[in-house]
Amino acid sequence: MKPRRILWFIIILVVFSIFADLPKVSFELPTLKINGSNFFGDKKINLNQFVGVFPLKLGLDLQGGTQLVLQTQMEKIAAGDRDKALESAREVIERRVNLFGVSESVVQASKIGGERRILVDLPGIKDASEAALLVGRTAQLDFRELPATESAEATKSGIPAIYFAKPTGLTGADLKRAQVTFGSGGAKQAGPQVSVEFNEAGAKKFAEITKRNVGRQLPIFLDDTPVSAPVVQQEIAGGNAVISGQFTTDEAKKLAIQLNAGALPVPIKIIEQRSIGASLGQESINKSLVAGSLGLLVVIIYMALYYGVWGIIADLALIIYSLFVLAIFKTGLFILPPVTLTLAGIAGFVLSIGMAVDANILVFERMKEERRWGKSAVQALDLGFKRAWTSIKDSNISSLITASILYFLGTGSVKGFALTLAIGVLVSMFTALVVTKTFLKLLIK
Repeated sequence: MKPRRILWFIIILVVFSIFADLPKVSFELPTLKINGSNFFGDKKINLNQFVGVFPLKLGLDLQGGTQLVLQTQMEKIAAGDRDKALESAREVIERRVNLFGVSESVVQASKIGGERRILVDLPGIKDASEAALLVGRTAQLDFRELPATESAEATKSGIPAIYFAKPTGLTGADLKRAQVTFGSGGAKQAGPQVSVEFNEAGAKKFAEITKRNVGRQLPIFLDDTPVSAPVVQQEIAGGNAVISGQFTTDEAKKLAIQLNAGALPVPIKIIEQRSIGASLGQESINKSLVAGSLGLLVVIIYMALYYGVWGIIADLALIIYSLFVLAIFKTGLFILPPVTLTLAGIAGFVLSIGMAVDANILVFERMKEERRWGKSAVQALDLGFKRAWTSIKDSNISSLITASILYFLGTGSVKGFALTLAIGVLVSMFTALVVTKTFLKLLIK
């Protein structure tokens, strides 16, 4: 691809990154009057409507949150299985918290004497009553069928017929996955729904149940509470179905979370719930930003003084690198969840700034050697990138392996450090091999 086309691609990425990185500002555009009347009418235009669309998510240490202490009830669990049950409960709760959208959460198991507890930190959740209900709830999905005499029984007792439904044996244990979908049919089918997929055993049960209940309601209960009572139109084979009802998007999401997370292996109760302030707060964020800015400035000055014009180009690529990384933190590229930034994550970002110039230094040194051997500027550029690639690749792969080990084996803030470091390494390779190379080619031409 021609350098000019790549340049336009880089410019588009830079513009998007600047838009994503801009914070909210307290500023309103001045009123424009023409012939004594407001050009925009009486409506004031606030720049916050156009900028600050992607806020930066902060972890528990920077913004505070809520801490829950959960007590497990092990009376019915054999003594030899209690540690295993505690760890299983911790894993289930951790899945629930992450599905709820609380990133950088810390879920720890602890033993105090004969008691076994689970500590849960929820960053950014000021009122955690809703999250606490989700964390501690044992979601039991149960498909039931109405008896043949449900109408007479309901009329006689005054109780809705749905409460006379009998268990079918098809439960949440037969569920493979659940996810939120949106119906596109008529009024009854439009809106948020929960699509469910059963495992092999559940699919067989579901096919038999729907076969004998064609034209009848099949109530679905969650924790003995009916959540939907769809009418079976035909036998459903294959194990895929949709739970529909008057769901809002949030209600459908919560239902899918509860079904995916599964039931807790042991009963638990919340014995403590308290809000905690940021341990580091805005002052630490400001100091970290100052440290990162100073580090970036020192690297920029060094590269400009030592490599001249080449160094200035590398500095421009480094600034673009910083814009790209921050945009990825905020947007997740619309594929992954946005990165929740902790102090350790900021440290990983600052570290990656220094590492980002490594590839440029390797290329520049190789180009200087090629020039000393009599190569032209164009040849030195091509050979410099080609022959430095092996070293660049090996060093960055080593860093990515280290970050991967920290991410998959670490917890909490260690994962945050590893994630920001890995993102920084990947973006630094792109800026060095694409942005810097494109700028150098255009300069030499």
